Amino acid sequence: MYENLLPLGSVILLKDGNKRLMVTGRIQARAGDSRIYDYSGCLFPEGLTSPDGLYFFDHDAIDTVFFIGFQDEEELLFKRRLGELGELYVDEDGHIAAR
Repeated sequence: MYENLLPLGSVILLKDGNKRLMVTGRIQARAGDSRIYDYSGCLFPEGLTSPDGLYFFDHDAIDTVFFIGFQDEEELLFKRRLGELGELYVDEDGHIAAR
């Protein structure tokens, strides 16, 4: 399910977007929200300029990938382990957990 996630630092454009984002997190939940998003990101090249500057989106919302972030053995192991977790959910404390 998550084996095709882009690495941190990847730069993308969302469908119907007009400003690029840089991937800053993966498998993310917003505070107070029970939905799990594939990614969080900030404006590129500005970066995170305010608490409101974090965007949450899923892989299928990406239109264009401009840059693929750093990948090494640790990144590949992270993706493999993530794939082994099974179904994820947001628990009552707001943390992402596996069933």
